[in-house]
This record gives sequence, structure tokens and C-alpha cells, in this order.
Amino acid sequence: MPGLQSTSKKRPAVSQGGSKSKKQHSENPPLTKFAEEKVQKRSRPVTQPIPASGLSEHDEDEDEGDFDDEEADDQEIVADEMIVDDASSKDPNAARESHKVQRVLQEQRRAAKPHSQLLADAKRIWSLARQKSIPSAERLKHVKDLMRVIQGKVKDIVLKHDASRIIQTVVKYGGQKERDQVAMELKGHYKALAQSKYSKFLVTKLIKLCPAHRASILLEFQSHVLRLLLHREASAVLADSFELYANAYERSILLRDFYGKEVALFSQTQGSEPEKANAKKGFHGVLEGLEGERRKRVMAALKENLTTIFNNSDKGAITHAIVHRALWEYLSAVNNTEDESEREKLRKEIFESCQDVLAEMVHTKDGSRAVREFIVYGTAKDRKQIIKIIKPHVERMCTDDEAQLVLFTALDVIDDTKLTAKSLVSDITTHAPTLINTPQGRRALFYLLVPRSRRHFTPAQIAIISETDSVRSKTSKKSADVREGEIRAAASEGLLKFVEDNGAEAARDTGGSLVVLEIMLYADGDKSSAIQSLLQPLASIYPSEDTSKLHPIDLPHTSRMYKSLFQGGHFSHSSKSVIRSPSFSPSAFASAFMSIVGKDVTLSMAEGEGAFVVAEFLQRIKEEGSTEEKRTVKGWFGEDIVERMKKSETKGKNVLLEKINELSSR
Repeated sequence: MPGLQSTSKKRPAVSQGGSKSKKQHSENPPLTKFAEEKVQKRSRPVTQPIPASGLSEHDEDEDEGDFDDEEADDQEIVADEMIVDDASSKDPNAARESHKVQRVLQEQRRAAKPHSQLLADAKRIWSLARQKSIPSAERLKHVKDLMRVIQGKVKDIVLKHDASRIIQTVVKYGGQKERDQVAMELKGHYKALAQSKYSKFLVTKLIKLCPAHRASILLEFQSHVLRLLLHREASAVLADSFELYANAYERSILLRDFYGKEVALFSQTQGSEPEKANAKKGFHGVLEGLEGERRKRVMAALKENLTTIFNNSDKGAITHAIVHRALWEYLSAVNNTEDESEREKLRKEIFESCQDVLAEMVHTKDGSRAVREFIVYGTAKDRKQIIKIIKPHVERMCTDDEAQLVLFTALDVIDDTKLTAKSLVSDITTHAPTLINTPQGRRALFYLLVPRSRRHFTPAQIAIISETDSVRSKTSKKSADVREGEIRAAASEGLLKFVEDNGAEAARDTGGSLVVLEIMLYADGDKSSAIQSLLQPLASIYPSEDTSKLHPIDLPHTSRMYKSLFQGGHFSHSSKSVIRSPSFSPSAFASAFMSIVGKDVTLSMAEGEGAFVVAEFLQRIKEEGSTEEKRTVKGWFGEDIVERMKKSETKGKNVLLEKINELSSR
């Protein structure tokens, strides 16, 4: 490439992927806006394991580290050329002279390299600019000095391993003027830079930090996008640009290559206002006004390019959001095809080309929507194949905002609930102990019992989940209520076992208490063991003797859970009353409370933070308790207890005294 020189020998980048370099980077003080802002990351495919360090390959920062690898490389070459006999190796003076000769040869080699003096001067200033603990003003001064050294020579040295880091430091810590200067000097060379092992990081930084140059940089990728997506180094550059930094028009620049050569040939002048307005419409805008064979040719070109990506899944491009957007645009165009038989044919063909890699797509908005489309329109055989593909990744999908929508759609539309129970539901309930730790995981558990409940799903989330409802009514035979009941029945045993084994500890967490409450209220089956597991911690001495671990009744969210269980349901603000669950018996819970918790702890809680809970307990005994239970509980609250409570400052004492009075008057 004119004006660009590559290194004669590739060297491994020091600290490029090591944990040490990332630690150094994280310890840098927040000296600039770039350093202060949170690092944006692409969403991680559910098929990729999360590394122990929490870092992915594209998170590694190339501008950290030193150049010891270069010096070692030079020394290795010198050592190969020098012959040191055994005697000199044993003589300290001879060894010292040998080292001097080696250093001289090393300096000669460095001096013989292109731009050696420029790089030497740049490294000297760079070593000052990259210090971890210097004032921002001083760093900026060094960056300006560094820019004066490399100005006009950026494109000549940028592909070098060491110089690429120097230029990245200028872009990272410099002002907008320095960044724009670097972007201008590299104009016309971004395609080659994106394919370089070292300079690809610089391209990503310029795309992120130079919005005025972003469109022109991306335009240099046009007509090469598909090849770059399949390129080992360039793929991440395009993926980051599309998903993290580009606006609607800039995304359209990258997407246009998917539409084929005919669209590129007949499109309006790039960068014109009419073209920008039309580009924001995506593939829909391209198809506007096209009919007959021309429309078919354009759709066929998009399908062919997508198939190329699918057939090269080992290259990793299948996980990128840009590919998922192109697929969703194609499926949307298929849905707008007038001929029904043609629609089914096109949808079946594209499904067959990508069915084995669907799990690679579910982590993005467009990928998730595309997979959901295949599920709702698919035959029973197609749906079974999709379940087979995603089954190994169910746990990861539950904790991903977009991927879990695919699971919800599968639960919503697949009539074969035995299949979903065996392949999806069982995996979700098995991982309940870990899923309760994240909001996404808790939503996955809620969807088995109370799908689309406004208590746990926002209107926006419900609207997204409901997007497939119109198609579900045509492609699924079983009614939604029957299917939900069968899914709930399949999940109940595993969820109740979770409460029995882990419910008491889970209820101590705010989110966990919500999950435990919904399981107790709405799961099907015998709940006696789960009830005992939840009540056993309440029977411990109150207040807790262990100051590091409060009694459950002193935790507000846990206390509310027990109160709701005594009520037998949730309070409805619309009806101003409690909506009882038909699957739970609060009277059985109250009876178990009497026998497990007993008089002494109940009275202690009543005089502490548990007044409201005890009040609900008394209400349940009054309304549904047996004569013996009423007589026993009435005896717990003698006149001395009542008088003592009247003098206390306990929250809820008035409500509790009222319930005691009502029970005593019966």
C-alpha cells in the first residue's frame, strides 16, 4: 500500500492480552474524558464462555506495555550471528567485551531501520506521556510534543508494532485537534490498517473519538465489508463500529454491501442528503419502488451474502450485530412479499442456511428478533431443531436481556410442552440458585409462573414479548392459558425443591424474596416442605444474637414476603384489596407458623419489627383458623402483653392491637 510500511518481522505484542497490562490500564488515573468514561463493550454471544478475567479479546488495549519484546528480538538475532567460545564464556572480562559488541551491533541494526531517529525521539517522549501518575496538563504537553515529532509521518510508521502504540497514545490522551490530525493523515489507508494486527486498535479508537471523520472512515470499507467481516483482525473493527459507535446513516454505509452490487451501482451519490434520508430506512428504503425481477434480484443478493457469512461460521462474523441486522431486514422483506407460497419458500431457505448457528445470534436485538421469527413461523420440526440448538446455552440465555426473549417466545408458541419442559424448563429450574442473583435471571424464573406480570415486567418489555402474538394465533393450536398452565405445572416441582433447599437463604436477598414469594403463591403441588423450610429461620431467637446476621423479620423485604404469604396473595392498587392465589393456602401457612415458630418468638417479634407480620397472622387465624387455634393464639396475648405493647413505640402496634382486640372479641 503506498505510503505505508510494514514491519519486516512480526513480533508478539507485549502485554497485549495479559492480565498484567489490563491491571496497569485500570490503575491509570482519570485524566481525560476518554479515560473517565465507561468502556463500551459489544454484547457477548451466549455460546462463548466468560473468561475468568472478565475480559474479551476486543477489550484488550494495545497501547499499554513496553518494547522489551523488540529489544529481545534484536538481541536474539545478534546472538545467532556471534560466536562465543567456551573460554570466553568462563572469562568475565571476555563476556563483558562480548556484550559490548552485541550492544554495538544492536544499535547499528536499529539505526538501519526506516525512520529510526524519528522512532527514537518519539519513544523518548512517549515514555513520558504514558506515565501513570502525572497531571493531565503535563500529559497533554507531552502529547503535543509527541505530535510535533510524528506529524506528517503517521502513515509511514503506523503499521509498526511499537509506533502503533505511540499513535494510540496521542489519540487516547490528546485533544480533538491532535486526533483529527491523525485521522486526516491516515485518510485513504483505513482498510489496510483495519487488517493489521496492531493498527486495528488505532482504527477503532479513531472511529470512536473522531465523529467528524467516522463516516469517511467507514466509506473506505465499502465494497469490502463482507471480506473484512471474515478477516481475523478487521472483523472486530467493523463489529465495534456498527454496534457501539455508528449512527443510523453510518450503519447504513456498512450494511449496503450486503444488498449486492446492483444496489451499490444504482444508489444515489454517497453523502447527499436524499441518500442519507433513504439510507436510514435500511433495506426497506432500498426496496421502495422496486418490483418484479429487480426486487427478486436484490433480495437474492442479500440472501446470498448472508449465506456466505453463515457458511463461514468459523470466522466469527456470525456473532456480530451487523449480520443480525441484515438477516432481520431480509426476514422483514420476506414478510412483505405478497405471494404467500413465495414467503414460505424464502423463509424456509434462509432458515435452512442458518439453523445450525442460531445460538450465535440470540444476544443482540436484531438476532433475537430473527430467531423468534423462525420460532413463531416454523413447523413443529423446525421448532424442535431450534430447541436442540439453544438447549446447551439455556443458563446463559436466561441472564441475557435479548437472548431470554427467545426462551419466552419458545414457551409462548410451542404446543409440545413436553418438549419445552424437558429441554428448557428443567434447565431453567435447575439453575434457579444462580439465576436469582440477577434481574434477568429472576425474570426467566417469573416467566415460568407469572408470564408478563406487571409486577415483574415493564410495559415496554411486555410489548416486545407480545410482538409475536399475532403470528402465534395462526401457527399455534393450543390456547395461551392451557399452555401457560402446563409450563407452570412442569416448573413447579423443581422450583418448590429450590425453595425447600435454598428458599430461606434466598429470601434474605431483596430479589430472591420476590422469587420465593411467587413460587409459594403460584407453583402447583404440595408446599408443606417448602413452608417448613421458610418458617424454620423465624423460630430462631429474636432479636438475633449474631449481630452480623439479622433475624429474617428484621429484613424489610423478607418481612414483606411473610406478610404476603399470610395474606395469600398480592395487594391490588386498582381494587384496593388482596387478590388471593388459588394455588396457596394462607391458613395452612398460619397453622404451620403456630407449630414451628411458637408463642415466645411470636411475642418477641410482635414487640419488635414484626408487628405487621404478626398482625396478618392474627387476621388469618381469626378468619380461617380452627376453634382450637383461635383459643390457643388468644391465650398468647394476655392482658399483660397487651398493656406492655400499648406503652411501646413499635411500628405497627396500633394495627396489631386492633387485630388482638378483634380476635379476643370473637
